[in-house]
Amino acid sequence: MTKKEELSLAQKKEYAFTPRIINPVKIQNVLIFSADEQIRQTKDVLGKNMPWITVDVLSDPFSLENIRSDGALVLILDDVALNLANTEQIRQKNKDVIVALLSANELIHCSPPSVTQQKYPYTKKANFVFAYNKTDCAPHKIIQSVVRAAEDQLNVNFYSNVRRFIFLIVDDEPRWFSQFLPVLYSIIGQRADVIFTRTHEESLQFLFGVEQESEINAKDYLSRGHGDDVICLITDIFFPKGKNLKSDAGKDLVNLVQKYYPRIPTIIASKTKETESFKNTAFILPKGDPESLDTLRSYILDHTGIGDFIIRDITGNVLYRIKNIQEMTEILDESGKNTQKAQRLRETLEAYAEKDSFSTWLYMHSYRDLGDVLRPMHDHGRKLISVLKQHLEREMFRVTNMPLVIDEKKVYNLDDLLDQLHVANPAQIQILSDNDIFSSWLDRKGYSELAEELRPIHGSGEHLIQPLCKIVEKWNHIYNETAKQNRQ
Repeated sequence: MTKKEELSLAQKKEYAFTPRIINPVKIQNVLIFSADEQIRQTKDVLGKNMPWITVDVLSDPFSLENIRSDGALVLILDDVALNLANTEQIRQKNKDVIVALLSANELIHCSPPSVTQQKYPYTKKANFVFAYNKTDCAPHKIIQSVVRAAEDQLNVNFYSNVRRFIFLIVDDEPRWFSQFLPVLYSIIGQRADVIFTRTHEESLQFLFGVEQESEINAKDYLSRGHGDDVICLITDIFFPKGKNLKSDAGKDLVNLVQKYYPRIPTIIASKTKETESFKNTAFILPKGDPESLDTLRSYILDHTGIGDFIIRDITGNVLYRIKNIQEMTEILDESGKNTQKAQRLRETLEAYAEKDSFSTWLYMHSYRDLGDVLRPMHDHGRKLISVLKQHLEREMFRVTNMPLVIDEKKVYNLDDLLDQLHVANPAQIQILSDNDIFSSWLDRKGYSELAEELRPIHGSGEHLIQPLCKIVEKWNHIYNETAKQNRQ
């Protein structure tokens, strides 16, 4: 068979699209037991924004004790309800249940777990403790984050057979992370999980699988804990370490992460003077400063693989901003030239490969298999460029023949997608949208801007179909006009 015949045969082959789903186990049921009307009314918020979840409001303790759920369950209780609840019995009857406390108690809002549990022992019964009030932590503002955090914990701790992508938040005060989680989830969507720890020991256990720094083994630390899955650390400076409730353990934690996981970008959420020593190696997020949130969004998108692939020189200046693997291949072509500029670019790309930057970006843009192949990358110079190009060009070819299946119909391009959005079963469209499958496929196709705008859109029926069609139509026109201009 000639090469031309082989190419023709390969072009006729289709490649199955495997979506990147972060949480294989989805929360199916939310049960609310609270006398506070603000909390009870969050049923409507969840019904509108998480329509795949069944939400019920319980009216008495007897109903609470007889809960039985076939799927993953989040139980949302206030202080009084948790004090009454027999959570041990509930957990015995339900395999996958997360108990979340929404507390109105000001001391609980700003105290580490040991203080809270000593004064209010009932708080030990909850997997999570969140703060709520009538202003910045109003229940309707935080409720989606509560449910999502429960789902993340369930999947990371009990269903973590696949490689995960985790934002680790370290802070001992429920009020702060209750405020911050909605902001963070609005940035990352369904592309990564969020886990939070409240003490130095909990953080070490999660990252390294040990309780003391002296137990970290430089030879096998990668195989213990979840550190290899963390793509961003967000930490306070002051939180409990041992019996010291106000230790500056955040400094120790940042130093450990930068020593063992230098690829992990670090955000220090603090206004204290102790952050000064990290200003050149971490992003400083002043707590309570709303003006810093826009900068935070840009930092997360640019440093965790979620946004564009950013190539910087040794001084931190942006050399290239890459949106898809087609543009990445063009940059690799540039680096293969016989010029001093190309040589410097190759050296920069070597450093990116050593830090797993290529594989992390590919993972976050739904190229799971390719991310596995290119992790880790220890090649150098022209060999590194050659290997990267070979795999990226192969993937570009595969993606051309990789349809998205909607209602048993194959979709290859944006025109096909629009046609199917208009005629497919709305329930099928809802499943694909709820699980970020549209955006995952569009990322693979190179439509990163469209993928970002569709991530995430939830709803049902025409309330879902109409905005999806409108956004796809807009970007289809933009892409067509850009292609026309490039041909001129």
